[in-house]
Amino acid sequence: MKTYPITPIGKPRMTHRDKHRPIHKRYFKFCEDVRRLNIKLHYKHAHVIFVLPMPKSWSKGKKASFMGELHQQTPDIDNLFKALADAIFKNDSHIADVRITKIWGNEGSIIIRP
Repeated sequence: MKTYPITPIGKPRMTHRDKHRPIHKRYFKFCEDVRRLNIKLHYKHAHVIFVLPMPKSWSKGKKASFMGELHQQTPDIDNLFKALADAIFKNDSHIADVRITKIWGNEGSIIIRP
């Protein structure tokens, strides 16, 4: 199991004109950071856990009750995985068996289990 200290983001919808919007700049920075951290993903039997940070505005009690619980809000789980897979692979069509989970945490991170 490997934990990478990077806050996951979903892949945004992109057109040729959208390249310079702030969300796309954050996405391209995320891709660079994934490569810099040398994140590896096996094409089969991997379990990817996206840990999404809780809002700073939440109370300590609310944060404690949500810690490690399933994250059931946006960003969508498929967009999170698309962003990660596109950052790691030039062609991700060979990925055959991956389990994906998203949970709440204090800090954003990506955990990859074999």
